Amino acid sequence: METYDGGAGAPQAEGVPGDAAEARTAEVRADETRTEEPSAETLAGEVRPTDARTTLPVAELHLHIEGTLEPELIFALAERNGITLPYADLDELRARYEFTDLQSFLDLYYANMAVLQTEQDFADMTRAYLARAATAGVRHAEIMMDPQAHLSRGIPLATCVNGVASVLATSQQEFGISTLLIAAFLRDLSEDSALEVLEQLLAMDAPIAGIGLDSAEVGNPPSKFQRLFARAKEAGLRRIAHAGEEGPPSYIIEALDVLGVERIDHGIRCMEDPDLVERLVHELMPLTVCPLYNVRLRAVDTLAEHPLPAMLAAGLNVSVNSDDPAYFGGYVDDNFTRLQSEIGLSDFDCVRLAANSIRSSFADEDRKSELLAELAASGR
Repeated sequence: METYDGGAGAPQAEGVPGDAAEARTAEVRADETRTEEPSAETLAGEVRPTDARTTLPVAELHLHIEGTLEPELIFALAERNGITLPYADLDELRARYEFTDLQSFLDLYYANMAVLQTEQDFADMTRAYLARAATAGVRHAEIMMDPQAHLSRGIPLATCVNGVASVLATSQQEFGISTLLIAAFLRDLSEDSALEVLEQLLAMDAPIAGIGLDSAEVGNPPSKFQRLFARAKEAGLRRIAHAGEEGPPSYIIEALDVLGVERIDHGIRCMEDPDLVERLVHELMPLTVCPLYNVRLRAVDTLAEHPLPAMLAAGLNVSVNSDDPAYFGGYVDDNFTRLQSEIGLSDFDCVRLAANSIRSSFADEDRKSELLAELAASGR
């Protein structure tokens, strides 16, 4: 398992060769008139962790790095790469962040990826997330990346992997955050496609700790990827999967029994099946819940109606995460703040959720002990 603590030998970011740059899609066109936005380098480095932490130390276990691409950085990268965006300005882009369901979000999510062209772009995106996460109390992050989404755009696998990994390699020294990289596979594509990419990642000795399963859930049950997860287990990789957000409780059962996952991303619909809840409690199965994300994607109508309090009361091993924070107005600290103000989440429950996140991580036991000790000393 690869845990980034700033060791030597990490891949370094570098630009995409000219022929790869020329292979951009036809709709990408030069636009040299936009100069009002700050540079990507400025945006990636302008937020720094504070010395005195006022938030609980937590592990972020459900985070898509592409979902941290803030509007300002999207415009800065577009300018750097000569890309004309289909939005006149930041206000027009932000106006599109009103989603009706998962697919309406994914359409914008994938469209904005067009600005990610070089290793430096991926590095800047990753650095910007870590800087913001440090101010939110994140002390360990397990970061998902969607390699298939970039390969389909003509971006080499090494470009996206090395760009993200070059920053994760020094994340603990620079931001105080230990990190793991997880390759997430798109469930609306074929299993053969996923297997091909996994073999490429293994052949290049990519610094990934595990695999995940994400994207459109409905109609794409976990059992569709049985061979993929068997291959990942054979290769010694950790295994997680999105299940039970839009999809039914049966998808959670499939992820456990067919894929052999060690953690469920989302899982909120488990509450519809009392027998499943009892099983999850008994197995201490981690569920990485993303409250603000659930509300914005209409999986839950309002935060006040979110099942998180009931999940805690049932004894489920839940944690709070941000998922795609740039699109849903909420990093981890934002989620905790809203949960406290809108559903009355107690300090006791906040500490419990933070402890769950640390224990449910794939960090080594020494790192877990260190973070649990920090949590105990937080005075909350």
